[in-house]
Amino acid sequence: MTYVLVDTPRKGVARITLNRPERMNAMAFPVMVPLREAVERVSADNDVRAIVLTGAGRGFCSGADLENPGPPPGIDGLTIPSIARRSMEILDRVILALRQAHQPVIAAVNGPAIGGGFCLAMAADVRIAAEGAVFRAAGITNGLTAAELGLSYLLPRAVGSSRAFEIMLSGRDVDAAEAERIGLVSRTVAEADLLDAAEDLAERIAGFSRVGTELTKRLLWSSLDASSLQGHMEYEAHAQLLVRLTTRNFEEAIRARRESRPPLFAD
Repeated sequence: MTYVLVDTPRKGVARITLNRPERMNAMAFPVMVPLREAVERVSADNDVRAIVLTGAGRGFCSGADLENPGPPPGIDGLTIPSIARRSMEILDRVILALRQAHQPVIAAVNGPAIGGGFCLAMAADVRIAAEGAVFRAAGITNGLTAAELGLSYLLPRAVGSSRAFEIMLSGRDVDAAEAERIGLVSRTVAEADLLDAAEDLAERIAGFSRVGTELTKRLLWSSLDASSLQGHMEYEAHAQLLVRLTTRNFEEAIRARRESRPPLFAD
């Protein structure tokens, strides 16, 4: 069975689907390794301008597969401590691949995003939730730490430190309505409208300049680590000047407005 599906529902848009619905798309290694490979492959596809990540069936991703995770690759001859560390590195690389993708990644969260599934959703650049979506930092309820796969870095930056502490330390469910209210997701839509909403946004993004969208994604992420406003503004200024002075995008935008047509950015 193919656990990760990739298709192109619209021009410039790739949709990556976790395809293990009978296990709520749980994070077994035979799922996560192909997911990372799919993200990296799509990132390198210059015909793709935006990515939608979703899950098959009624769940986005239920987190670690506690029954049949499968063997991690490349562990022959290793002891348990090394296998454990390699296993976490494999999962970490999935999160980093989503963040490092050239294209903006939109998570279409169609149902529960639990534990590692919550982390997957948070690694996306934009999250849109179906009305039945639920987010839970499940590690704490399993006697472990809720801080995994970058969640303790990503969540406070999305919802603020106090809310992140409360969500992660309590292990409680955050439903779609609350997720929208606190800024965990950008919006909530009916389940039947979820993919259309995510792909509409992806298609809109795909219509803009490639270098403009890629640099905007990079600048937004780098702003979360910026040490000062002034330092980050200088980074922004250099990026803006790069695009302004090395492309004719701005002139095309002005010309398109005068001619009442969509701009065609050639970068």
